[in-house]
Amino acid sequence: MALFNKLFGAQRDTDAPESRFTAPSASALSRSASAMEAARLLRAPTALMQLSETEALTVVGFMRPRHFTSGTAIIRQGEATDTGFMVLVLDGEITVENLIARRVDPVTVKVLGPGSLIGEMALVDGAARSATCTASTDVHCAVLTRDALEALIAQQPATAAKLMTAVAQRLAERLRESIHKLQVYGKLVQTLQQELDVLMPTPR
Repeated sequence: MALFNKLFGAQRDTDAPESRFTAPSASALSRSASAMEAARLLRAPTALMQLSETEALTVVGFMRPRHFTSGTAIIRQGEATDTGFMVLVLDGEITVENLIARRVDPVTVKVLGPGSLIGEMALVDGAARSATCTASTDVHCAVLTRDALEALIAQQPATAAKLMTAVAQRLAERLRESIHKLQVYGKLVQTLQQELDVLMPTPR
């Protein structure tokens, strides 16, 4: 894919420690149509729309392009050792699944496309992954590792602070959504219990 092949210019040594590199300058990134497109996706409503264009370009400079073939598990639920990265989807689709107690097969939670982020929660707290994310098509993406985040903090602290604030806001929104769902489920359970009490009154 053109965007993937051109992302951030020439390929870097992916084995080199992230903290050793200096990200491309903002002017160099602004001349790259592919970097601008990656920054646009990073600012999508499904990602971190709180970032400015300049801030998004700066973050893009610290990310690495990756390709996952269809069927590859990018993140596995319960994984506690490989948690030091988050992924921005540039092209393709990712299926998010949860394995719920008492069920053998996982439940599909959602399907994500370009402009979506996965893995940001574990990047922040280092805890075990909360879901399994599998490439349902060939996926091209940009990855921000924890080492790269530390380099961003050292080299561009203001942008790093804005990035972490945007991630925190994203996680807070997801928490509010979960609380709302629990409230709806609670009301449903209460209604069902009331109907059962009418149909099957408790003997006195």
